[in-house]
Amino acid sequence: MDGNGRWARQRRLPRVIGHQRGVEAVRRLVRAVRHMGLEALTLYAFSTENWRRPEDEIAALMGLLKRFILSDLDEFAANGVRLRIIGDYKAFAPDVVELIEQALARTAGNSGTTLAVALNYGAQDEIARAATRAAAKGPITAETIAAELDTAELPPLDLLIRTSGEVRLSNFLLWQAAYAELWFTEVLWPDFAPAHLEEALAAFAARERRYGGR
Repeated sequence: MDGNGRWARQRRLPRVIGHQRGVEAVRRLVRAVRHMGLEALTLYAFSTENWRRPEDEIAALMGLLKRFILSDLDEFAANGVRLRIIGDYKAFAPDVVELIEQALARTAGNSGTTLAVALNYGAQDEIARAATRAAAKGPITAETIAAELDTAELPPLDLLIRTSGEVRLSNFLLWQAAYAELWFTEVLWPDFAPAHLEEALAAFAARERRYGGR
């Protein structure tokens, strides 16, 4: 979900306003995917590298995360959305961790779309942690590492979308993206709408996936 800062800068607004509009884009999308038949949607919300940002911006992001959970949890629960977290969210402040765990517990039994949110997540860190756990249990293989990934209980990644014109993965789901289809758009995240997701899904549906075969 890239482009919040640039969206704000283009309008001569504080970066936090861009992040606020980014949360609104998340809300629109989560409401829409319930009717698109998606099994899971994973959003990259806070990376391990984001700790390098100014403290006031990090504080603002944490505040937005708390408000999002408090304001949208009832709607998630009522509509069968199941929340999952990938990454080490327990590194956050205790009040944030408590809210996250309450949300996870409340939606654990839901059977609709799974909303996986990447918090304090970095794919290289995820792979290293998974390999360490796999090695402690026996021989390391692709299968044993995959079983220890943060996404082990999620369906395979089919489509990875990157907004804002950036054409790279930025340490997101590197293992899982091995055979995923990639789709890039110039649209900044605060402007990303369900129609853009539908465009990406249409492009995905038109592709032939061979997984290395002919």
